[in-house]
Amino acid sequence: MYLLINREDVKKTAELARLRLTDDEIDDYQNTLSEILEAANRLQDVDTAAVDPAAHAVESVNVYRDDVPKPGLDRDDVLRNGPHVVDGFFRVPRIMEE
Repeated sequence: MYLLINREDVKKTAELARLRLTDDEIDDYQNTLSEILEAANRLQDVDTAAVDPAAHAVESVNVYRDDVPKPGLDRDDVLRNGPHVVDGFFRVPRIMEE
């Protein structure tokens, strides 16, 4: 089998995904990803000339429900579920500096 993915491709992809891979795992992923690409490339050889293009395998029509307003949740009930409520609002940790 010809490897379509090299070790550097696997390492870069793992880095982007924030994964730490061992050398054995890199080899395994290199083989597995190459097999997947090889299978996808084989699909290019399938004759689809007689197949009508379709966006979905199952015929469907727009399935919409009526947009009917409904009452929301009671504010006091919702706030009772919060771990830390101050002055009628949920208090959360600061994520931005001033």
